[in-house]
Amino acid sequence: MAAPPIAVFDLDGTLAETAGDLIGTLNILLAREGLRELPLSQARDLIGAGAKALIRRGFEAEGRALSHEDHERLFDDFIAHYDDHLADTSHLFDGVVPALDALEAAGFRLAVCTNKFEGQSVKLLTTLGVADRFAVICGRDTFPHFKPDPRHLTDTIARAGGDPGRAVMVGDSRTDIDTAKAAGIAVVAVTFGYTDVPVADLSPDRVIEHFSELPGAVKALVRVG
Repeated sequence: MAAPPIAVFDLDGTLAETAGDLIGTLNILLAREGLRELPLSQARDLIGAGAKALIRRGFEAEGRALSHEDHERLFDDFIAHYDDHLADTSHLFDGVVPALDALEAAGFRLAVCTNKFEGQSVKLLTTLGVADRFAVICGRDTFPHFKPDPRHLTDTIARAGGDPGRAVMVGDSRTDIDTAKAAGIAVVAVTFGYTDVPVADLSPDRVIEHFSELPGAVKALVRVG
């Protein structure tokens, strides 16, 4: 039996608005180190490449470069605190569930490929009520490599049992777009996520402003039958 077409989603800034909890945890670390907390409006675009990059970017924004040892220590602290606060304010973006319904009805398998740790990703998506919609949820630690390494995406597709020749990545950042392009996979970018430049400038295959546009965009890129 032929493998089904597959839609692979990033998590933070794509499926869910998680900035409040991520930046809240970053601000705990900044305050502990005697630095000013960052307002969410300023810090939102620091997200997009995983917690380690978020910590480095946050501290650099406050004028402090981190040594390797301090970066590792702060990363451990970040993960420990965030694990207890990952769904304090986080929520699915409007239209996610109907879009997943439409893709499943069209025969698509669904998966998640994120630079958030796998356990925290499963925990968050379970709390948000959609974990069981995805054949696999693959995080930063699922494989020996992670985005923007294209193998993170291709291995996610393989583990989910999807057809790599009929696959699309849905993301919000340069990391997602670069990963998909390197893997030879079509990519749809959302405009409402976490990016320091307009996603249209990064040349994804399609750009959408609301999840109601996703099924049409995906079907335009991927042969279903």
